[in-house]
Amino acid sequence: MLTARKAGTDVDRRPGRPRTILRYDLPASLVVFLVALPLSLGIAIASDAPVLAGLIAAIVGGIVVGALGGSPLQVSGPAAGLTVVVADLVSRFGWKVTCAITVGAGVLQIVLGLSRVARAALAISPVVVHAMLAGIGITITLQQLHVLLGGQSASSAWENLAGLPDGLIEAHGTEPVLGILVIITMLAWRSVPGALGRVPGPLVAIVGATVLTVIFSLDVRRISLDGSLLDAVQLPGLPHGNWTGAFVGVVIVALIASVESLLSAVSVDRMHTGARTDFNRELIGQGAANVTSGMLGGLPITGVIVRSATNVNSGAKSRASAFLHGVWILLFALPFAGLVQQIPSAALAGLLITVGVQLIKTVHIEAAWRSGDLAVYLVTVLGVVFLNLLHGVLIGLALAMVLTGWRVIRVKIVAEHIGDEWLVTVSGACTFLALPRLTGVLAAIPAGTHVTLDVSTTYLDHAAEQALEDWRRQHCATGGTVYARGDATADSAADANTPAEPGAADSALTRP
Repeated sequence: MLTARKAGTDVDRRPGRPRTILRYDLPASLVVFLVALPLSLGIAIASDAPVLAGLIAAIVGGIVVGALGGSPLQVSGPAAGLTVVVADLVSRFGWKVTCAITVGAGVLQIVLGLSRVARAALAISPVVVHAMLAGIGITITLQQLHVLLGGQSASSAWENLAGLPDGLIEAHGTEPVLGILVIITMLAWRSVPGALGRVPGPLVAIVGATVLTVIFSLDVRRISLDGSLLDAVQLPGLPHGNWTGAFVGVVIVALIASVESLLSAVSVDRMHTGARTDFNRELIGQGAANVTSGMLGGLPITGVIVRSATNVNSGAKSRASAFLHGVWILLFALPFAGLVQQIPSAALAGLLITVGVQLIKTVHIEAAWRSGDLAVYLVTVLGVVFLNLLHGVLIGLALAMVLTGWRVIRVKIVAEHIGDEWLVTVSGACTFLALPRLTGVLAAIPAGTHVTLDVSTTYLDHAAEQALEDWRRQHCATGGTVYARGDATADSAADANTPAEPGAADSALTRP
């Protein structure tokens, strides 16, 4: 009887079971809903999109990806990582065409998922992705600082940075105070203990700032809506010319959304011990969500690490939590979207500044320093901030590949004359790129000498291995001896009839 009850408990706790959903996923979905609501509004504003487009994307991201995605605990919706791209597309094409680009990006994601190449996105250098997010964070911060100070943000980071001193001098009224209060509240709320600390900090900060302005009848700028949620639903439009630019936009949105979603899924998998992500299915789910969001007039969608971490920490066990959070946003937005118009613009600016700064992680900078990729990180950040996201990422990837090639070329190949013999040391990653140096060093060793060959490589490709073997045979054929150690076996025989050194093997060099 006891065994049967224990087995039943195990079954009930499986993700997707009704008891598990009610006990774990339902409470977690409410917490994620409270976090996602203000963030979705802020991201829409930072993207120069209609405010309610953020809520549409949050609803679709929760319901569609929650139903179709391959990551059990990841939560999807509008993300800060695409704000710069979307803002640029809106300024160039308008909102309806940007929605069409979102649909095209979703179709491309579905194709990539069906092609089962999702894991290929994980091959992109992490330092470039981290730097891209940091660059986006700096761009958002520079933009929203002007809003917090009571002014208007410019279209470029250069202009926002140059205008910041004047903005600080001209700052007045209660709007800067509200924005700073939101920032302080969000940072301080992390230290609040107990049940009160489990209330999402962004919600507390935004509601608190809004209530203050209502109670004291403060004259501040507030968010404006063009109708209800149903009024915000609109079909996308096709571009009038510049189809090449629109196609490039489709590719950029698809790639960034895919990489961010998959890297977020990897991070979420490390936070729990449950089922792992099916990356191809997740990409298909993300693509379906972007098609739906674009068709309804919503922002592009990605997996979002902030909401996903909240989901895991709140005890979610299955995709039901992400699905339900989308339902709660829908149920809120239909009757209560008008409440959004009470939120001060400076309060959301404070929220976005906090989110932007949090995209710049010291742990990523330290990792780049330790791995020798700090130059890649800094160049990518500067490119994203002061050029644009595409150019910044491409420059970062190009520099990362150059540095990787340089490290391969710089393999250590040294020949030392010690007494009556030579010591040849080969270490690092020895590939065909190092063949000119390798063959040059080996050619300088006199014929008929005794050579100790120390091959301690992290990688030895076939071309380098063959070059070492060809030289060994030639050196032995001219009266010399070769004793190999390290990653290679030894053969000191001048030919088949010459005795080998003690402990030497008959085979040639072997790959590590």
